[in-house]
Amino acid sequence: MAKRILITDDALFMRVTLKNILTQNGYEVVGEAQNGAEAVKLYSELKPDLVTMDITMPEMDGIEALKAIKASDSGATVIMCTAMGQKNMVVEAIQAGAKDFIVKPFQPDRVLEAVGKLLAA
Repeated sequence: MAKRILITDDALFMRVTLKNILTQNGYEVVGEAQNGAEAVKLYSELKPDLVTMDITMPEMDGIEALKAIKASDSGATVIMCTAMGQKNMVVEAIQAGAKDFIVKPFQPDRVLEAVGKLLAA
C-alpha cells in the first residue's frame, strides 16, 4: 500500500512540484494545505504517514503547525521545507520534532531520499 503524504505550502507551484515528485515515485498525496492551520486540521482528519511542512506561511507558520501536530500525535513524521538562509528556523523546527528538512527549490533526489528514509522504518 502506498505511503500517504500531506503537503503543506502556501505556494501552489511548490505543492504541485512536490506532488509530482512524490506521486511519480509511488507515494499517495492525500491532501494539500495552504497554511499551518489547515495542515493541523487535515492531519487530524487524514492521518497521513508523513507531512511536508513549509516553514514560512500566513495564518500559522510551519513551526507552530509542527508543534500543534506533535502535541496531538507525538509519533507524527514531519519534514520541513525551507528556502536557503533559514538555518535558525530549521534548527528550531528540528528541536520541535521535525524529522528532516528539504531545501527549495526542490531536488527530486533529495526529496525522495528524505521521504524514503523516514517511511522505510
